[in-house]
Amino acid sequence: MKQPSLRTLFTRRRAVFGVGTLAFLSGLFVLVVGAWSALDNEPGREPPPLVDLGSEAEAARVLPSPVTASATLQPTATPQSGPPLGDAGYRMAIESIGVEAGVYTYGLDENAIPQVPTNPWEVAWYNFSSQPGTGSNAVFAGHVTWNGPAVFYDLQALQPGDIVRLLGANGVELTYRVSDNFSVDPNDPDSLKVMQATEQDVITLITCGGTFFETDDPVSGGDYTLRVIGRAERVS
Repeated sequence: MKQPSLRTLFTRRRAVFGVGTLAFLSGLFVLVVGAWSALDNEPGREPPPLVDLGSEAEAARVLPSPVTASATLQPTATPQSGPPLGDAGYRMAIESIGVEAGVYTYGLDENAIPQVPTNPWEVAWYNFSSQPGTGSNAVFAGHVTWNGPAVFYDLQALQPGDIVRLLGANGVELTYRVSDNFSVDPNDPDSLKVMQATEQDVITLITCGGTFFETDDPVSGGDYTLRVIGRAERVS
């Protein structure tokens, strides 16, 4: 069996991840540059308008009382010092489809194309997406076949309610529940939206699907007509 192509992920045209990379990333809420910057700290933002207190009576009306000020300063949540899984390696476990694999960091190559593992049993986490457990979309990818079944061979069999666990070397475990499983056409520009930032803490799992066809790619030897997408939301 020929090796599949995950090298382009959602498109076979280099222009999408090459010349058009900056436009693509900016459309995904600028995942590579400033993806974790708070809008309140954006350089050049106008400061809030000053209040003209005018008189002591006006100041007493506008300014909070000491009790109110004290209550306002109370934190609403415990600050998080960093990604829950830390910087050490972690593993992904999906019992329903028999996945137990190491997760490794990948990014864009010199041609601005997403890198993919050369080990068929590795899972790639892309560093242009959020880190797991930090409140947005963490994007993962793995091969469906590589001269035989590979790590995400049964990804299309994921069902809503299935559990995905990320197991950190530091003892932390993040649990996600599958909410959706669908396929996209890699030639459709809208398919790239699955990698954009989200307001919820989710993970996105990607592999190839559909029908395999041969190409002149010297590494993969071919490609698939679809991409299978699994989406899961954090529950613990």
